[in-house]
Amino acid sequence: MIRRAKSVGPEERSQMLIDERRRHILLLVQSQGKVLVGELARTLGISQITIRKDLDHLQMKGLIQRSHGGALRLQAGALFDPSLQEKQKEHSQEKQRIAAAAAEMVKEGQCVMLDSGTTTAAVAKALKRFAQLTVITNAVNIAADLANTNVEVILIGGTLRKNSFSLVGPLAEDILEEMHADILFLGVDGFDLEIGITTPNILESRVNRAMVKAAGRVVAVCDSTKFGRLSLSRIIPPSSIDSIITDKNLSHEVGEELRASNIEVILV
Repeated sequence: MIRRAKSVGPEERSQMLIDERRRHILLLVQSQGKVLVGELARTLGISQITIRKDLDHLQMKGLIQRSHGGALRLQAGALFDPSLQEKQKEHSQEKQRIAAAAAEMVKEGQCVMLDSGTTTAAVAKALKRFAQLTVITNAVNIAADLANTNVEVILIGGTLRKNSFSLVGPLAEDILEEMHADILFLGVDGFDLEIGITTPNILESRVNRAMVKAAGRVVAVCDSTKFGRLSLSRIIPPSSIDSIITDKNLSHEVGEELRASNIEVILV
């Protein structure tokens, strides 16, 4: 007896097409590292609303990382927290240029605040040329690097995070409430245009927020690869940032959106 194949109805055929399209999008993200909603809509001949639903579905499955205007290949995760030594190996030339531009924003006699990180450590090195300057920091390595210079260093107290050589916790937050700096250079683990600046450590984010409150001007310092990334804990929204110093690989679209939000963008 010959059995006939079970027929597939319109609804099942439609679902097969959706799954096939989503597999195709996932392969593009994995191979290219990044996809944009507008480009996918044009190449696949469907609406941007449908593409966004597909990307949201893939993110919900834990297969991609949504970003502003598209999606990124899945990173190590929102909890990924590389050590200071690991970070030092990445984008060193960009960090040097960012640090030089940051130092140009500083005047003799000012008080500068630096959070922990490899980019802010590069900024600290660029500040050594000043004859009269005060630096407030929660980074033990930055304080040590500035110890034999003319810079007056205020190292806030707190609990040591060995992974980043930073001081965090209630003591650090309380001390910062009593301080004021002319300018804060804030390192970045992730920068999302809607959510803002993020970091994988909650205690670090709380100290960073206290620094923002204590500063007259907030300048984010980061290379362009940090845009579109998200970490566990938000530090501040984009509206709390006055300026950003980053490298020239920043996409034109992202730069324009930042400027539209009244954020000064300095490309080096």
